[in-house]
Amino acid sequence: MFDQILNTAAQIDRILWGPWTLLFIAGVALFLTVKSKAFQFQKLGFIFKNTFGKIFHKIQIRNKGRMTPFQATSTALASTVGMGNIAGVATALSLGGPGAIFWMWVLALLSMIVKTAEITLAVHYREVDENGTLHGGPMYYIRKGLGWTALAKLFAVGVLVNSLLSATLLQQHTVGRAFLSSYKINPYLTTGGMAVLTGVVVIGGIRRIGRVCERLVPMMSVVYVLAGLAVFVINYAQIPEVFGMIFKHAFAPLPAAGGLAGVAVRAALKEGMAKGMLSNEAGLGTAPMAHATAETPHPFQQGLWGAFETFVDTIIICTITSFAVLSTGLLRGGKSGIELVIDSFSTVFPPWLAGSLISFSILTFCLSTQIGFFIYYETSLITLFGKRSIRTLKWFYLVPGVLFAGVTDVNKLWVFANISVGMCALPNLVALLALNGAFFKLMKDFMKEQNQYTTLKVDSSRDFVVKANRSRQNL
Repeated sequence: MFDQILNTAAQIDRILWGPWTLLFIAGVALFLTVKSKAFQFQKLGFIFKNTFGKIFHKIQIRNKGRMTPFQATSTALASTVGMGNIAGVATALSLGGPGAIFWMWVLALLSMIVKTAEITLAVHYREVDENGTLHGGPMYYIRKGLGWTALAKLFAVGVLVNSLLSATLLQQHTVGRAFLSSYKINPYLTTGGMAVLTGVVVIGGIRRIGRVCERLVPMMSVVYVLAGLAVFVINYAQIPEVFGMIFKHAFAPLPAAGGLAGVAVRAALKEGMAKGMLSNEAGLGTAPMAHATAETPHPFQQGLWGAFETFVDTIIICTITSFAVLSTGLLRGGKSGIELVIDSFSTVFPPWLAGSLISFSILTFCLSTQIGFFIYYETSLITLFGKRSIRTLKWFYLVPGVLFAGVTDVNKLWVFANISVGMCALPNLVALLALNGAFFKLMKDFMKEQNQYTTLKVDSSRDFVVKANRSRQNL
């Protein structure tokens, strides 16, 4: 049965990720970059100053169903900094060759403005429910900004698929393979334990998810970055060769050798863009659902965190993984996914330490992703089936990772990631194009300090509507 499912998924992947999809994704990113006058490049210092530079600024939270800007960013980073940064990069290298990393970089740099746009729109068009809890995301700005209910529901279906296939199935599977490789632990035990931990956290709602991610994400990122920098230092002599391979094979086919099959430029382009979008979620439309819950002064100010996330996720963390694999020469050994990364780090660190570092990183990365992604799963359930559906359907979120824990062909399983990315990204990018005028109006409002669309003003009007509706219900 599994073989039939995987073969069908491979066929869907080939159709969904044809040349037109790649051109459309790149085209939207390029359009927003040009129209913003390359904002993400010109104002990179401004972006870091207004995001990372304000991490310790205190924000008063008016409702338990909301997060601080940093908690929202940590939750979004929790869902992006996951198996895509480690196992995803290794899989992109094994399927697309070193050139895939170049296209991953290009898309990330262009897509910094894309993620800024989708988060800005999500905050502006968000809604306040009867409990004062904030809800937002592409399904909201598609429905409220464009009136395209069918497209909003299509995106919500894509999020459901993404949640069940990427956020649970692949995250848990990756940890299961890592612990099997390092400690010979049955993957069903590992994935079952992750399901239980995730369930304990998500029962506590948005605030508990935000608090867990706020503490987990910085710690896990620092550990992996430091380990990766150690690989850079020890293998510093390989730096020119590695970056030479990345640039060379972005435009030239990679001949078959050792355990690596011949890779065409198209494969490098596809894997780099697909895995890059899976990793940083720019244009995917999922991160805006977490950011929409933030207690932030202005929609565009929260949108700046999107550019920050994309840069850190791809340009820093994904580059560390790719250098570790390419500098050790193990890409041609035939392995893929998390096993390839563990073997690569084992050439620099003692095998037990390499296994422990990667196992810790992948466990925290994947667990945080699974926890953070629950907000997106819940939001899509509300859009498609209403609030009552959450009571029963939310527990299906924990099932796929345990069900597929024993599948050993990692590359075949990663086809699910490509499918889930495409199903979310395409409806969202169509909406971003249609709403680009609204985004640039909000951008101008913040940058020119006009402040006509601050969240205090807009959310206050929404709170008034909620209170009025509640009063009518009590009559």
